[in-house]
Amino acid sequence: MPRLCALLALGCLRLCWGVSLQPQLASVTFATNNPTLSTVALEKPLCMFDSTEALHGTYEIHLYGLVDSGSLRNASVQDSAHAPLSATFQQTGGGRTGPYRAAAFDLTPCSDLPSLDAVGDVSRAPEILDAYLFRVGANGTCLSDPNFHGLCNPPLSAATEYRFKYVLVNVSTGSVQDESLWSNPIRTRRPTPYAAIDTWPGRRSGGMIVITSILGSLPFFLLLGLAGAVVLSLVDVGGSDGETTHESQITQEAVPKSLGASEPSYGAVTRGLPLDRAEAYSGKLQA
Repeated sequence: MPRLCALLALGCLRLCWGVSLQPQLASVTFATNNPTLSTVALEKPLCMFDSTEALHGTYEIHLYGLVDSGSLRNASVQDSAHAPLSATFQQTGGGRTGPYRAAAFDLTPCSDLPSLDAVGDVSRAPEILDAYLFRVGANGTCLSDPNFHGLCNPPLSAATEYRFKYVLVNVSTGSVQDESLWSNPIRTRRPTPYAAIDTWPGRRSGGMIVITSILGSLPFFLLLGLAGAVVLSLVDVGGSDGETTHESQITQEAVPKSLGASEPSYGAVTRGLPLDRAEAYSGKLQA
């Protein structure tokens, strides 16, 4: 009888401890944008299922999800033989007709967890994120990939409330060892419809209107400046040609041609004869 009472007390302790657990949204330290339109990042159940007594054997953590509704709020994730359900995302309509298994990962002992002191190390960031959180809805191709094998974790629906549950499974026996409560409803984000984007200037601030007006007039000023630059370049080219021609003419007239030693001088033709020689030449003509 004392042994039976002890077993009953232990079972009650495990039951009370188990139902006190709930999956939680990941800390903003690891997931700043959470939830998104199609994903929910959850904290893994670290140091929880093995916190009351030592676990012997091989264990896995199964994560189940479902769309929140009144009829499914307390849905079971094990069959009559205490085996975990194997329903998939496709079989449950994305969690609308019942819980689906979104993931299965090994139970990590507390002693093997990476230190958070290394969170600033970029090279270890993927390892730390994988150890401390799981992102539901992260696989965007498993539904359309015919060669995909394993658990499909496809994107969630936007603006939809989901609940999640962690289940501890004994791999040796294939039975559920412990489980948490379903989480509180977690709603994915709602997409912003195009019609909801306010484009009416009357609802904008004065500064926004001024900035919009300036940005709208910039193309006109750019085209105007480009046209002015083209006109100025044409005017400069015409003026440069006229000045070059005039200077070349002046140079030709002002600079006399240098005469070589063998070339005859024609200076007398242009300057005329001396006066005494002109008179002698005139006398000869009269004789």
